[in-house]
Amino acid sequence: MIISALLTAVGLNLLFTVLLFALYSILRKQPGNLSIYVPRLLASDGGTQTRAHFNIDNILPSVGWVRAAWQPSEEDLLASSGLDGVVFMRIFVFCLRVFSVAGILGILVLVPVNYLGDQLNNIDFSDLPNKSIDLFSISNVDDGSNRLWFHFSAAYVITAFVCYLLYNEYRYLSTKRLAHFMTSKPMPHHFTILVRGIPVHGGASISSTVERFFMDYYPSTYLSHVVVRQTSKLRHLINDAENAYRRLTHLKSIPRATQNGGSSAGTGGFLGLFRKKDPVILYTKKLEDLEENVRLHQSEVNMAGEEIPAAFVCFKSRFGAASCINMPQSDNPTEWVTEPAPEPRDVYWPFFSTSFMQRWISKFIVFVASIFLIIIFLLVAAFIQGLTYLEQLEIWLPFLKNILEIAVVSQLITGYLPSLFLHLLSSQIPPLMKLFSTMQGFIANSDIEKSACGKMLWFTIWSVFFANVLTGSVTSELQIFLDPKNIPAMLAVVVPGQASFFIAYVVTSWTSVSSELTQTMALLSHIFSCPCSRKESNGKINVPSISYHSEIPRILLFSLLGLTYFILAPIILPFILVYFCIGYIIYRNQLLFVYTPKYDTGGRFWPIVHNTTIFSLVLMHIILIGIFGLKKLPLASSLILPLPILTLLFNEYCNKRFLPVFRAYSAEALIKKDREGENNPEMTDFYEKLVTAYHDPALMPLRRSFTSNDRHSPLLS
Repeated sequence: MIISALLTAVGLNLLFTVLLFALYSILRKQPGNLSIYVPRLLASDGGTQTRAHFNIDNILPSVGWVRAAWQPSEEDLLASSGLDGVVFMRIFVFCLRVFSVAGILGILVLVPVNYLGDQLNNIDFSDLPNKSIDLFSISNVDDGSNRLWFHFSAAYVITAFVCYLLYNEYRYLSTKRLAHFMTSKPMPHHFTILVRGIPVHGGASISSTVERFFMDYYPSTYLSHVVVRQTSKLRHLINDAENAYRRLTHLKSIPRATQNGGSSAGTGGFLGLFRKKDPVILYTKKLEDLEENVRLHQSEVNMAGEEIPAAFVCFKSRFGAASCINMPQSDNPTEWVTEPAPEPRDVYWPFFSTSFMQRWISKFIVFVASIFLIIIFLLVAAFIQGLTYLEQLEIWLPFLKNILEIAVVSQLITGYLPSLFLHLLSSQIPPLMKLFSTMQGFIANSDIEKSACGKMLWFTIWSVFFANVLTGSVTSELQIFLDPKNIPAMLAVVVPGQASFFIAYVVTSWTSVSSELTQTMALLSHIFSCPCSRKESNGKINVPSISYHSEIPRILLFSLLGLTYFILAPIILPFILVYFCIGYIIYRNQLLFVYTPKYDTGGRFWPIVHNTTIFSLVLMHIILIGIFGLKKLPLASSLILPLPILTLLFNEYCNKRFLPVFRAYSAEALIKKDREGENNPEMTDFYEKLVTAYHDPALMPLRRSFTSNDRHSPLLS
């Protein structure tokens, strides 16, 4: 890519970003849009929207929302979004620190060193806009030049700095996790475990079997249990009832004259002979029938015949629950299998309605589907990369040859459209990855999102980074990967060649992350649907939650790009730094005023961030080994070899030192917390609520129609 094409992409995205910021600052001040842009504040006020008089300030852009997002402390963020929200924002803080230092080294040291080389072309400042940005990359440094030692030194400096920050972040967040646990109120999932593979003998029920087992082996700590029941059919009925209720609510919000074409209810037709029934009456009757069916099925499910060999078992202490998890409960390892219970709000209840064989088949289907998805995306990435080469595009589409000769058009197509298409396609992948993880049989929504986050992360690295690197340069040389000794040399050739594409990709991301502010889909739904579409049946605002499985991999991809191109093409660093600055303030605003957490893993996403950063460093080292070899500086290539080894040893130390804290709480912390609660009078009320905390929501009374209360409860409970 030439510099003029890059400047075109930067100008367009900068313009779009500024316009989105201004549009958001205006939309946020409109009283009718409060349920979209500040739903958390509106929900805390009871869901009422006041209609304000016209004010000129409401139609002028402002930066007040930036100040409101910047001022709250980390403790405010912790109270608002939980420890997961804090960890999410610490990713931005970590990346800002890394790329601030990397940007100083790269722009002030490495870029001048690269540009003053004459490996590619002689310097001509008068024709700078038409030069390739490769002049600012390591490719322009002469082979065997002593200037390459600047790059060698920078590699050691940035590796040491990143490892130092990783250690401090791991230590800080592990301490934060323990402190958050020690100051938290009693939580049901700290006292509860999930037991699966419950054996039943002699015609006994699962409930009686569980009670007898834990009364025999844990008489001093066992409290109660809740057996999981088969509720798949019941959930379908409840979904039908919810859909009927939403439709009925929508009809009631429409004027009756509009519903009946200007005539009164129950009238109309030709000469009164063909009368149309009032849709409100029809849906009211349908809702009542559905509620009656739900009530009958709830009573049937409560019978013992609908039990599943799984149960939530509650204990009187946290240590009692943890000790039960950490040891086998039976000589047969497939029976009485225990695992930590998720939060009650985090349980994914449909999982229990699938058999072992269904889960096994689903995992196989997910594996095959993932492979096909990657293959399809590789083909698409190859086509997108073809757009960056005008010669190849003219071969594919010869009828566009005259149009492509226009400078502005060619710059727009080669510098902006490929990265835009890749962004649009990549945005469709997270829902598929979450669907794949859902099919694998996880018991918690948080586990589903963590699994989807891992899938999305590796999909992004391989299908966005490596796919564009390989398909854009030397597709015919893929067989080189079959020989591991040639991998550094190959990466040294293909990765620098795609620096221009990834710079455009990062610049396009400015607009992508800024569009998070406007909540385009929610705004369109709010405009074209009924006024109550953003509210639940009880009048409360329906507050959305952030999708960590899609946002974290996207952030880590830019971290990967920044570290791998820090030595190769440091000109990318300012654009990455701008992305993290924009993302930091935007996501602080969203976490504080828009999103509400639907679960809290206690910061367990950070090990994913740590491991991915280590991978990025090692990848940078491997590329540098090949680069110095190609640049005929074998001594530097040899001296780089200890760097990935030391990085992996550092990673192993961090995993031994901090990772156990993120997997489970220590006996010391659990016993201290239990002793604090021994004299707490509130524990009695907590135990009473704990007994019913893990009841399946599908078995709860359904209150949607306006009938009497005696019809809401199941016949048998």
